[in-house]
Amino acid sequence: MLKTLRNAWKVKEIRVKLIFTFLMLVVIRFGSELPIPGVNTSYFADFFASQSNDAFGFFNTMTGGSFTSMSIFALSITPYITSSIIMQLLTIAIPKLEEMQRDGEDGRKKIAEYTRYLTVGLALIESIAMAVGFGGQGLLKVYNVWSILIAVVTMTAGSAFLMWIGERITERGVGNGISIVLLFNIVSSLPEDINTMYTRFLRGKNIGAAVTIAIIMLAVVFAMVIFVIILQDGERRIPVQYSKKMVGRKMVGGQASHIPLKINTAGVIPVIFASSIMSFPVVIAQFFHPDYTTIGGKILMMLNSSSWFKPETPIYSIGLVIYLVLIILFAYFYTSITFNPLEVANNMKKSGGFIPGIRPGKPTSDYLDKILNYIVFIGAIGLIIISIIPIMISGLFTVSRLSFMGTSLIIIVSVILETIKAVESQMIVRNYKGFLND
Repeated sequence: MLKTLRNAWKVKEIRVKLIFTFLMLVVIRFGSELPIPGVNTSYFADFFASQSNDAFGFFNTMTGGSFTSMSIFALSITPYITSSIIMQLLTIAIPKLEEMQRDGEDGRKKIAEYTRYLTVGLALIESIAMAVGFGGQGLLKVYNVWSILIAVVTMTAGSAFLMWIGERITERGVGNGISIVLLFNIVSSLPEDINTMYTRFLRGKNIGAAVTIAIIMLAVVFAMVIFVIILQDGERRIPVQYSKKMVGRKMVGGQASHIPLKINTAGVIPVIFASSIMSFPVVIAQFFHPDYTTIGGKILMMLNSSSWFKPETPIYSIGLVIYLVLIILFAYFYTSITFNPLEVANNMKKSGGFIPGIRPGKPTSDYLDKILNYIVFIGAIGLIIISIIPIMISGLFTVSRLSFMGTSLIIIVSVILETIKAVESQMIVRNYKGFLND
């Protein structure tokens, strides 16, 4: 990684892109410190500190802490991420959008335009819900139409501006703009997490014990990073052979290729979906101040991940089983709508390709579906391991959830790997152009 950045810095064109990306990230960090006019900036921080759940923990991590501090980027790029997922699902469900996606660059630009409109719409709905729902409870210093309007416009504009920055980084920076913005928000919470770990595990210990604990923690983090890299880059390659055919007076074809099936085909989407479903009843219940001594209150505690792995209340960890099942189900669901074995098999058949030992058409589709089922299950188990470790640490050691572990770690590693590959590809293209010019 360092070697790639060092070589990239020597190239003027890429160096300009790196500097532009850095300046855009500085703008984001600056905006994350600007409060929304007329808003009590400590309201959400105090509100969630008094609650027994961490349902908004991952959301706050994705915003880089802007949500609890109620800065102009309080919504961050979460509306864009949500709208992108919605558009991806609609592309499968609506034939016109699917046809538009197949139209090439023009179709993708049109879908990207729809995604922007949907992003602004979702940001507007979320900001109105926050300003109206929490405004009269202390979020707004003066609860009236004017203060609500200012809060709504500011949060919506802030989310749209972050989307614009992400697209500019994609066009004029190193690429993967939205992903880099998300990565930067997560990493910005790292100093606070280090301080939390130091306070909980190292402060007050003698030198020998502190060094031993620090080594163990670093080993755990290192092992998780390696595991995530394997999970993200691991793939099953299905060999494909193309038959030879006569074109004019030449015999063409006959080359061998492969179909790469990634182990983690669904990325972090299953964990995000499962967490959202589990936390939704808990978040809604907070507005009604539930009694946790009743049966309904105990069910809410089971759904709350902060109640899991508590030695004093092991019964609440039953909710963990529901969480694991949801991750596996969403892994299969999301893979089924993003990868169609029958379509792949038909395309192979049209181009004269076949899997050695498997007949073209339906048998190929069944074979791919069988392999995919095994791979998806392995990927889902990997996601479960990564997402469970921080929950386990939080429950057993009574420490707040660390933002750089679990789902966030998958995002961090995947974005870094993608960015490095993007920089390397730009260097290869530049060298290739230079060779042609010479």
